[in-house]
Amino acid sequence: MTTPTPKKRLDVKRKALIVAAAAAVAAPMEGLRQVAYYDPPGVLTVCYGSTKNVEKGRVYSVAECKARLSADMLEAVETVDRCVPGLPDGPLIAFSDAVFNLGPTIACNKQKSTAARMLAAGDISGACRQLPRWDKARVAGVMMPLPGLTKRRAAEMSICLGGLNA
Repeated sequence: MTTPTPKKRLDVKRKALIVAAAAAVAAPMEGLRQVAYYDPPGVLTVCYGSTKNVEKGRVYSVAECKARLSADMLEAVETVDRCVPGLPDGPLIAFSDAVFNLGPTIACNKQKSTAARMLAAGDISGACRQLPRWDKARVAGVMMPLPGLTKRRAAEMSICLGGLNA
């Protein structure tokens, strides 16, 4: 079992690096769509997977999309760091991308997420191995695995385990 480093908050420089690394994971997985669309679960989405304050029918510039990705990813990184302070870079990047994509439950809700329970207990490699379980979305009322999510969770798990003695 790998334990986190001492539980201190991210400094500004490390936070910026983590945001950039997690955004580099998210961008190719999400793809760039400058006009709002409904993703498979039916959420209005734009740019690189941004779902907040999306205006249907509006065309977003590449600069706006990059700014949205950075802001959304910063929020995800801060959420993971708040829930599980002191994570090594790989797990922080992986779980930040997962929180960006899925919301905070995966890393923060110990009642609903085995990964969150494992992170809280210091079993980081075990938590990393939980990521592939989160490849489903509700489509037409039915939970089903989506190939893009399966690929993304595998990439996150690889990044998550990368620096650990797994």
